[in-house]
Amino acid sequence: MNITIEDLFEAGVHFGHQKKRWNPKSKDIVFSHEQGISIIDLEKTYKALEDASKFIEDIVSSGKDIMFVGTKRQAQEVVRESARRVNMPFAANRWLGGTLTNFSTVSRSLAKYKKFLGMEADGTFDKMFKKELAAIKREMSRMHRNFEGMLEVNNAPGALFVVDVKKEYIAVAEANRLGIPVIAIVDTNSDPACVKYPVPGNDDAVKSIRILCDVICEAVQQGLARREEVKTQRAPKQKFTKDFREAEPQVTLTQDLRDAAEAQEQEHEDAKKRKAAAAVEATEATEGTEPAAASENEK
Repeated sequence: MNITIEDLFEAGVHFGHQKKRWNPKSKDIVFSHEQGISIIDLEKTYKALEDASKFIEDIVSSGKDIMFVGTKRQAQEVVRESARRVNMPFAANRWLGGTLTNFSTVSRSLAKYKKFLGMEADGTFDKMFKKELAAIKREMSRMHRNFEGMLEVNNAPGALFVVDVKKEYIAVAEANRLGIPVIAIVDTNSDPACVKYPVPGNDDAVKSIRILCDVICEAVQQGLARREEVKTQRAPKQKFTKDFREAEPQVTLTQDLRDAAEAQEQEHEDAKKRKAAAAVEATEATEGTEPAAASENEK
């Protein structure tokens, strides 16, 4: 990680909620209470970030995606920018119930939204009546709020990164139900036990959310780099096997032709030798007959 505990402190990650609003289950992440404010232990935050980063890097390198979720006002723009930076799906406007647990239905609505976007791009909207187009535009506006960051989603994500587990309790519940790991910023008013990788931190300040999202993005980028390395290492091996299998029949075919040509040439040579031998025998037979004929005439 390219940050220090001092960086976390300067970003205000250590500021929790008022003591009267704290969740007793978060006592392990609280360093102290100062002037009625719960102070988060940044050493535990740093350690949690290290563990979460390693997990995210492994998940992404295996070919899976991390879905960013943060629909509260302070988190929306940061989540949107962070997810787009690493080309990952996100939910920044609202979490549509059933996004994970009822994905088949959600995917149909998503396909319809993609169809509308295609119609808008190819000029089909220009040929529609105003009333029909207005109805489609209203539906597209609603779909945009739901599916803005999910256009490339075809399967369940490998994990969720959530800003504020209390606000996004539906997303967390769906992920837990399906066994999808959750990495989340957990403030002092939340229960860290509801997620697999809780990251203690201030989930209300934009600066705090941004620095924590930057760490997550760094882990995603490292995972993507490892994913590309694996593809690069596999490519030559696949190409070699393919070329070898294609070349093998050609080698066999060429050898067969060469053997056939040599056999034909040998047969031709044998025929010439047999013909020459026959000619010699014929000559010798003729020479032996002529003296015998001469002796007969002398008598």
